[in-house]
Amino acid sequence: MAQRILITGGAGFIGSNIADAFLADGWEVAVVDDLSSGKRANLDPRVRLHVCDVRSPEAAAAIVAEKPDVVCHQAAQIDVRKSVADPRFDCDVNLGGLLNVMEAARKSGTVKHVLFASSGGAMYGDTEVIPTPETHPARPISHYGAAKCSSELYLGVYSSLYGIKTAALRYANVYGPRQNPHGEAGVVAIFASRLLDGRPCTIYGDGEQTRDYVFVEDVARANLLAARTGFAGAVNVGTGVETDVNQVFAIMASAAGVQAKPSHAPGRAGEQKRSCIDPEKAWEVLGWSPSVAVGEGLFRTVDFFRAGRKVAA
Repeated sequence: MAQRILITGGAGFIGSNIADAFLADGWEVAVVDDLSSGKRANLDPRVRLHVCDVRSPEAAAAIVAEKPDVVCHQAAQIDVRKSVADPRFDCDVNLGGLLNVMEAARKSGTVKHVLFASSGGAMYGDTEVIPTPETHPARPISHYGAAKCSSELYLGVYSSLYGIKTAALRYANVYGPRQNPHGEAGVVAIFASRLLDGRPCTIYGDGEQTRDYVFVEDVARANLLAARTGFAGAVNVGTGVETDVNQVFAIMASAAGVQAKPSHAPGRAGEQKRSCIDPEKAWEVLGWSPSVAVGEGLFRTVDFFRAGRKVAA
């Protein structure tokens, strides 16, 4: 009998790629998503979709009804700047949503393992060690990062009180196919969309701020391996390689065949100067390492956006 997983936020960018990975591995997959940023079109027809807010009684009921072995909690408010502007909303979604999911998991009687999308950037804050290991103190400089730290503490409580294994996968900057270029977008999706449309691109600050860019298919595989191994605890999911925004733009402009230069605007409050996480533990506990280098991944992402434009035309 196939194992069952329910993915919150599973119609979104990362969640739908995770759904594909579990389907390919023979799992039964159900999804909870309010479709505020996710899309039905991202989901394989075999996936059962429950359209509801992760904070709602309907979401809790769906978790209980689906009787999953594993819950993969991806649903979140992911915009760091929005978390600073509206911390109450960020808390309602990211902590309130988590508690709704965990209470449903506890009551279900079937959920043995919860995978959680944590943050390997916003949670650590500005660090003394690059690449940053899991043992580094958490020093978030945004409400979003604080919510991720708090979520991991709550996961520990549920493990201690109810015996539910919990894994916090601390993602680096995830990018790749299906990322939304609007709203809560990452710079890769924004650049891809604007470059292919022939619109100007803006880099905030000097562009020398670095991030650890990890391809979404590698992130999906990390979740699958965490479920297969029954891993419990916290683990970084990144490449250990720093890439600055100027480099990202140059690679993507080349992929798009664009000669134009970006413009620069003042830096944004709450933004880290450097962020890069150490993936060594992931290899030790999951047998995971990134397989897609940033250059290849950025070219593949531009190709995905280009193909979408051809279909739309």
